[in-house]
Amino acid sequence: MFGMSVFQSVVERLKAERDMEGDGDAAGDVQAWRSPIDRSPAFVMATPACATPALNAVARAYRELAPAERTEPPVMPAHLKRTSLADVAEELAIAEDETTLTLAAKRRHFAAANHPDRLTAEFRANATVRMKLANMLIDEATRRLVRP
Repeated sequence: MFGMSVFQSVVERLKAERDMEGDGDAAGDVQAWRSPIDRSPAFVMATPACATPALNAVARAYRELAPAERTEPPVMPAHLKRTSLADVAEELAIAEDETTLTLAAKRRHFAAANHPDRLTAEFRANATVRMKLANMLIDEATRRLVRP
């Protein structure tokens, strides 16, 4: 390894490991499971050779537990179809005796089910409209609170 560049020494080590493991699919298991960072020369050199069987077992278990790809498109939940101001106001049910704390709790509860970042891309437009309306209604109710 002396007299070689770092890249050449990594290539030589990988060749040696491949020759020791044989042509089975074990090396392919690890490569399929590893991220691009895990394939970096620093990671490869720091990973002990005895870790390869353990990584293969993890890779197989991960593939078995990974959900199958969907063939049908996702269905939009019914509440996301309700994008009018009246619908959102009805869901929030803001009363006259609300406090700052209850309004904040309603905002958090509404955002938990409707925030665009928590939904798939197909539903984000409706979720954005709903969140804008809910925030507007809650902000208006907060402004109308009687301050001591």
